[in-house]
Amino acid sequence: MNTATLPAAAPARAGTAPRRIRAATSEAPWVRLLLITLALAFMSLFLFVPLVTVFYEALRKGWDVYLAAIVDADALSAIKLTLIAAVISVPLNLVFGLAAAWAIAKFEFHGKNLLLTLIDLPFSVSPVIAGLIYVLVFGLQGWAGSWFIDHDMKIIFAVPGIVLATVFVTFPFVARELIPLMQAQGIEQEEAARVLGAGGWQMFRRVTLPNVKWALLYGVILCNARAMGEFGAVSVVSGHIRGQTNTMPLHIEIVYNEYQFAAAFAVASLLALLALVTLVLKYIVEQRVKAQMRADGDRAE
Repeated sequence: MNTATLPAAAPARAGTAPRRIRAATSEAPWVRLLLITLALAFMSLFLFVPLVTVFYEALRKGWDVYLAAIVDADALSAIKLTLIAAVISVPLNLVFGLAAAWAIAKFEFHGKNLLLTLIDLPFSVSPVIAGLIYVLVFGLQGWAGSWFIDHDMKIIFAVPGIVLATVFVTFPFVARELIPLMQAQGIEQEEAARVLGAGGWQMFRRVTLPNVKWALLYGVILCNARAMGEFGAVSVVSGHIRGQTNTMPLHIEIVYNEYQFAAAFAVASLLALLALVTLVLKYIVEQRVKAQMRADGDRAE
């Protein structure tokens, strides 16, 4: 007696289910518009407006003033020191990150979790504290400071201290980009290469490295951007000696405090350009990394 009503009721229930799912996973047009507007307003207030202001203030007095601020002796010294710190720290972090990621993703060993924790240490420690630690260790009154002074080696308030501080704050970037990718790829390809007679270096160069080249480049880009823009740790160990130990961020602070606004914004525009180039390269490489991970997933299936 109820069977005659069942076929009519079933389509109604079947039709309401998709509508309920769509209602749970979508919003009204006015809600989407409101969210997009808020997001654009937030980005404009905290990203676009400051970025435009930097270039406007840098060029407000004309190209002659802008170029004069860039070619100033102290500015050139700051640019040179920033490049030196980046050129030294980025390759060191590349080698460390690649070796650490390879060891963590491809092997099991005692202390693996400890190594992962140490890699994340600069993310949890304030850069100012990191710089202070170097002062306490290598400074004149530090634990090893007297030994370095006796051997005529200056670490703090000199280039070596700036490089050490830069290496510390940037060394997680390469490793943290490589570890998830290497873990997702597994060890099957390396094992196959080993069975076919490949040696350790040959296996790394022809199998492992090509599989992670885009993620490696991605980590290097982020590492370089942080190295050139670091302020806190470098500020503590540099001593703010004009023409000697000031990097670009420190030089910007000094000339801004001296009310040389055009010079400060001129050098700041170089860092802003670096940030824009980094974002473009980051996007391009990120797409490559995603495509590579999708290809790895398809092969695994």
